[in-house]
Amino acid sequence: MDRTIFHIDVNSAFLSWSAVKRLREDPTAIDLRTIPSAVGGDVKTRHGIITARSLPAKRYGIRTAMPVVKALELCPSLVLVPSDFKTYRAYSAAFIEILHKYAPVVEQLSIDEAFLDMTGTEQSIRSAIFEQIVAGTLTGEKATRLRSFAFPMNAAVLLKDEIRDTLGFTVNVGISSNTLLAKMASDLEKPDKIHTLYPSEIETKMWPLPIGDLYGCGSKTAEKLRRIGIHTIGDAARLDPTILTGLLGANAGSYIHAAAHGISTRAVSSVQEEAKSISNEITTTVDIDEDNLETEGMEIMRALAVKVAGRLRKHDFYAGTVGFSAKTDDFKRRSVQQKLPDPTQDPEKILSVAVVLMHQLLDAPDGLFGQGRKVRLMAIFTANLDHGDFRQMTLEELTENRAEIEAEIRDTRRKAEKERKLQALSKTLQERFGAGTVQRGMKLEPTTSAHET
Repeated sequence: MDRTIFHIDVNSAFLSWSAVKRLREDPTAIDLRTIPSAVGGDVKTRHGIITARSLPAKRYGIRTAMPVVKALELCPSLVLVPSDFKTYRAYSAAFIEILHKYAPVVEQLSIDEAFLDMTGTEQSIRSAIFEQIVAGTLTGEKATRLRSFAFPMNAAVLLKDEIRDTLGFTVNVGISSNTLLAKMASDLEKPDKIHTLYPSEIETKMWPLPIGDLYGCGSKTAEKLRRIGIHTIGDAARLDPTILTGLLGANAGSYIHAAAHGISTRAVSSVQEEAKSISNEITTTVDIDEDNLETEGMEIMRALAVKVAGRLRKHDFYAGTVGFSAKTDDFKRRSVQQKLPDPTQDPEKILSVAVVLMHQLLDAPDGLFGQGRKVRLMAIFTANLDHGDFRQMTLEELTENRAEIEAEIRDTRRKAEKERKLQALSKTLQERFGAGTVQRGMKLEPTTSAHET
């Protein structure tokens, strides 16, 4: 049986979630998604780096990893908002909870995206639509429109609209018969869109796309392919696979050839393996040396830090170790790393540690530059990952969570006082009426006799 796979992706997740929170706290506030706005940096000092931006900000040329100072030069009216990981996790959990209502198997890929295996849910989706119409929660044009859609489009519309109407943010839905094509479909046009990309649509919808848009084709691989004239996914699909394997190696070449034809056997699974490390690397367009380390080199480092921090946040990880790695013009790779006093997912902290390590490896008195070497690849990596269960809260986080912490303290004190009074009463009764007069009870669950119906 052909499978029905959805890929759901939140549109501009961190900025959208900040915007929704702001609107719920103040319905008269301007929607951050409709104005030039960005997440990241220090809002008070207006320094640091951009970690997310709105579509209007993108039109000004503002991009992630850009210094806030530079972004403000491009758009002086740019509205900056701080990162809010507590809000991100709350909205992510609500988002995933809705997905579980629709699909028997949900694979959460990150904080803002997931695969759904919708195979065999056609009847349950029809029943859900019918029940909502009978209950009066689905009426008018929307009810007529949903009843006119066949499966799985009706499921996609129902799911997408529920997320928008109940949580306040939009998603894209990609539909296909496998995970690769569903992922490609959800990226075709944004925001708030539904796209199909079935095998019969590959030639018209997927092949004209740039080779770098192929899922699983990294920037380094895409650049190698462009050098031999492979500019679109269709170019790769039509190329002799032996040329791809010769250029990229057996595994990568075979993958690109299969992916360009929409072939994937990956199943949707709710079982996830924990990552052991998260990293990002960039092959430099020019060699990095002492002359351009503080210009081109620092631009690369900022981009790497934002990418790594973004991946940590997406998977709700905190890094206990940060490292820097460089490949030099003799094709040798060296790296240094440092354990952190407190795990982090903050791009500013990751950048500051990585920059110290970069200088230590490259331009210290005994560094690689002093040995006459130049750098052609730079990387930031993180390790010793956890979910922040044992992370010490910063003073800022303690302040933000003060009300919640104080409420927990009061609750603990109330419980302790109640227990103290119970023990005192128990002691009094036993002294008056004898030992064993008072005993703690056990709560029993009700049972049903075999003779009861």
